Amino acid sequence: MTHDPNGAPAAGVLERLTAALGAEGSRRGPPPVDRWNPDYCGEIPLRIAADGTWHYNGSPITRPALVKLFSTILRRDPDGRTVLVTPVERVGIEVEDTAFLAVEMAVEGKGETRAIAFRTNLDDVVPLDDAHPLRVERDREGGFKPAIAVRHGLWARLTRALAYDLVDLCEEREEAGERWLGLAAGGRFHRLAKATDLDAADLS
Repeated sequence: MTHDPNGAPAAGVLERLTAALGAEGSRRGPPPVDRWNPDYCGEIPLRIAADGTWHYNGSPITRPALVKLFSTILRRDPDGRTVLVTPVERVGIEVEDTAFLAVEMAVEGKGETRAIAFRTNLDDVVPLDDAHPLRVERDREGGFKPAIAVRHGLWARLTRALAYDLVDLCEEREEAGERWLGLAAGGRFHRLAKATDLDAADLS
């Protein structure tokens, strides 16, 4: 069984985290995890799989409310570690790909004034703007996988179906002497990749 540095079994970690969150229950709005800096207490056997499911000690967490609760205290530290953090404890977890999945996209308007927002598998609603940019990464097969920034250094991978929908909105533009694939929204053009590196089909 995994233990924390104080010798307590890892099985009690989720209970301690839940209790710490309960103490913050009267606070309105999302927890200020960017301002909490308790000591790091080691890793716990919690994993976010690439399909968005959460697992503890090798078993899926079947309580959606619990997963949503813990997702509010997730952040990515400057050293690249993804942690659950409360005012009194900070523990590392495993993330196979991204912490969230983007499962729905809403589009209003056209061209530069178009507004785009994404909903994650845990019901975060994220607008495409300067604070929440898109990025595109290559997968092992050489294809491209888009993701959007959510909060605190965490990202949401677009599902395959949503990636196809995104491709339909993309266009090529020349900027700074180069051709870029991207999309207009929120008053500007969001670059996704150089047109010489990929065509739209690769985004899926």
